[in-house]
Amino acid sequence: MGALEKLLNKSDKGNSLFEAEIRNIKIPVCKQFLKGGKISPVDFKPSKDSVSTKDSTKVFASFPNLRETASKVMEGVRGGKTPKLKGKRVAVLFSGGPAAGGHNVVAGLFDMLAASKCTLLGVKAGPKGLINGDLFEINGEDIKRIKNTGGFDYLGSDRTKIKTDEQFAAVKKTCVDNKLDALVVVGGDDSNTNAAVLAEYLYIGVKPDGSGVQVIGVPKTIDGDLQIGKYLPISFGFDTATKIFAEMVGNILQDTPSSRKYWHFIKLMGRAASHVALEVALQTKPAVALISEEVAEKKMALGDIVKQIGETVITRAQNKMNYGVVVVPEGLIEFIPEMNLLIHELNHIVARHEKETADFDLAKKIDFVRSKLSEEHSSLFASLPHYIQEMLLFDRDSHGNLQVSQIPTEKLLIDMVKEYVKEISPETKFSTLNHFFGYEGRCGAPSLFDAAYCYNLGLTAGAAIVNGMTGYIVAFTELEKGGEILAVPLVGLLNIEMRHGKEEMVIEKALVKTDSPAFMYFAVNRARWGEKDLFTSPGPRQLWGPVSNQMPMTVALNQGYGKLGFKI
Repeated sequence: MGALEKLLNKSDKGNSLFEAEIRNIKIPVCKQFLKGGKISPVDFKPSKDSVSTKDSTKVFASFPNLRETASKVMEGVRGGKTPKLKGKRVAVLFSGGPAAGGHNVVAGLFDMLAASKCTLLGVKAGPKGLINGDLFEINGEDIKRIKNTGGFDYLGSDRTKIKTDEQFAAVKKTCVDNKLDALVVVGGDDSNTNAAVLAEYLYIGVKPDGSGVQVIGVPKTIDGDLQIGKYLPISFGFDTATKIFAEMVGNILQDTPSSRKYWHFIKLMGRAASHVALEVALQTKPAVALISEEVAEKKMALGDIVKQIGETVITRAQNKMNYGVVVVPEGLIEFIPEMNLLIHELNHIVARHEKETADFDLAKKIDFVRSKLSEEHSSLFASLPHYIQEMLLFDRDSHGNLQVSQIPTEKLLIDMVKEYVKEISPETKFSTLNHFFGYEGRCGAPSLFDAAYCYNLGLTAGAAIVNGMTGYIVAFTELEKGGEILAVPLVGLLNIEMRHGKEEMVIEKALVKTDSPAFMYFAVNRARWGEKDLFTSPGPRQLWGPVSNQMPMTVALNQGYGKLGFKI
């Protein structure tokens, strides 16, 4: 075997030149976590702030064990005064879809717990692994291998929601069998809702002495819809995903005036909220970018959206620009008022008749559902293309949500805009291509922002555990001036929503606010982006160099920061 072949073989199993180098990147650590240059836990003290929702009175009644700490935000301060709990056995799991930076959460958690002589266990395959008792001990060599790498492959993940008595009993058995003192749940809004319920359930009566198991949550989701105002600016994974998407959108934007013949309709993953679409729009400045929350607020019909896009197409054609890019948020269809009402009614019908229609073929199921819809919604449903009808009847996810990523909204818009342009301006050329960017952004190597953010979130989770805390989601803010360490009570974030036809307590998804600085900046500038080619191509995310420390633009704007660079 020659020298080159030997070199290439060394890059097997996640050890490309890039992967080998990123493991060596030095991650900035908040100075409050350092004592004599070494990792050390902070103390936590009550801050002056509290969190609650409109449903808190009713929610608190369901959490008697956590009620006393259900609203007060805790602030991390340089440690040394509060006695720390040593020798704990802690388990960590990933829940839900992957997001870049998860491995650095584990690394930060491991390093903080090691400083307190604690043991960290990994749960394989998420909540399902917790139920099945599939745990293993994490060691330092593993941490060196996974640090700064993307994906959730080290632990794995799944979307099991722990909600039955049998599941809770199985979790308690896992805690007993593995002599656990604490559990860290890394996930989004639904996963952290589950963390709140687990914290209450495991509060007492788990271990032989009658004590319980602590539960701490960590905010993860590329969608960016797990935000808590000034306390939690963003969930991890969002920055990496949006930078990956912005690179691809920027490349296409650069192609459009080169080939001069295509309109590209690009749907971006992001679930219900439009944070991803807004961030990518700010980074790339496309001709058209739709924001679902604005559509809902202005009560825009599907026809209104089609007209908005069509007029931009015609105007640009008159200026000899028969090309452009339309950015479409994944959840758009649920925010169009007429479609939202239809989907809401469909959700109830699908849930109510799930067993009855299980063996129906598609045509029979469509006819059956139409017969159950109100007259108005039956007509709307019938007017939609067959492929949209089919997608609207797809199985819901484990949380009762319509799987909007499978609905080709971008294709629907293309078909309708073609008809509009043909009717209003028959001479206008309108050739199109459609794309969906989603999975491409979930498992890339984390940006420097996410790598640092996640490592410090992991340190915060470890510090909360050795401080004996339970029922909190860790947070990290003041990102432009060194960082502030926080722990926000999960119960104080719970709202009551209707899911599967019944009331459930959940952490409400944070949507784009149309009065937010980020949206208002977008709204002021988008007309210019549509009239002229003012797009930018941000290029690949940077891990070295002068622009590597850029945080998300939406975060910097909404938090009132004076610059894009983060400092931890």
